[in-house]
Amino acid sequence: MRTNPFSDAVSFLTGATDGHAGIGWGTVPFVVLSSGLVIGSLAIAAVNWQNDPDQRTGRNLALWLMRALIGAMWLEGSLWKLPLPVSGGFTYWLGLMGENAAFAAYGDFIRSVLIAHIALVNPLIFLTEVLLATSLMLGVAVRLTSLLGVAMALNLWIGLYHFQPEWPWGYIFIALLHVFFIIDRAGRALGLDALLLRSRGQLLNRHAWLKLAV
Repeated sequence: MRTNPFSDAVSFLTGATDGHAGIGWGTVPFVVLSSGLVIGSLAIAAVNWQNDPDQRTGRNLALWLMRALIGAMWLEGSLWKLPLPVSGGFTYWLGLMGENAAFAAYGDFIRSVLIAHIALVNPLIFLTEVLLATSLMLGVAVRLTSLLGVAMALNLWIGLYHFQPEWPWGYIFIALLHVFFIIDRAGRALGLDALLLRSRGQLLNRHAWLKLAV
């Protein structure tokens, strides 16, 4: 049961939520991952702030906070998808997508392909969300992984379009946030992308395709 955002955040970081109770042995690794990402995000931001005067702006601070919070959203969402070997919650929501998709053909695809191969799809989606969380919270390869974020949000928008308890615009807003991260190179705001750009600038200039990620 939710109490307030602050105590709920503490409960999540300490593995004291109902969601953590449902994953059994996975609780400790997940708490280590969550705490490590929070500490890492703060540490990377602090190093950037201390060593680069250009990073010390309110704009960069706001971008870092937005990026970290959206990363935390993906991390929290991945918790109930932990495949042991298949998540019941993930199975339930994928079933809803098959029944409530905006287009009949997409619903058929979900039922005949994704649900039929759920033992493979479940861990792939779980790992994708953990990857997104790691990238956004640490600020590494943000432009590249934000493309995944756009795809994931649009998939939910189309898949749950007719599910009345959901507000379809919510998924559009999530997709647009990731588009913003791509356009504004959000990883360069107090993130690892900024550190890579300073320490490996010549390498990035020699390989233009690497620069697309940061």
